Amino acid sequence: QLQLVESGGGLVQPGGSLRLSCAVSRFTLSGFTLNDYAIGWFRQAPGKEREGVSCISSSGAITNYADSVKGRFTISRDNVKNTVYLQMNILKPEDTAVYYCAADFRRIQRSVCSMNSAESQHWGQGTQVTVSS
Repeated sequence: QLQLVESGGGLVQPGGSLRLSCAVSRFTLSGFTLNDYAIGWFRQAPGKEREGVSCISSSGAITNYADSVKGRFTISRDNVKNTVYLQMNILKPEDTAVYYCAADFRRIQRSVCSMNSAESQHWGQGTQVTVSS
């Protein structure tokens, strides 16, 4: 079972930036490598369904973004630190939500990532992002 812990959320003014981190670990010591997992970022605003924001393949070569965040958000991964990041720039009030990271086992399909939440097997608890003046 993987453990995913998000951090970096907070209150920011419109136009500001935040960087979210997703630290991934495993309770058993052997056999874990972040290289085997595609990672996605999702968000859920009050009264709305959870939506995919961005994802990065297990190889790191492929990234996808929701249209609403293209050009503003950047996803990246550091497999040595077992951490995935979401750099969020030019934040808007409509970006306000709880942000979750999720892991999708992709040891074979290393150039695939999905923003369909049903395809992720492991989830973090979320971090609140509030964009407001």
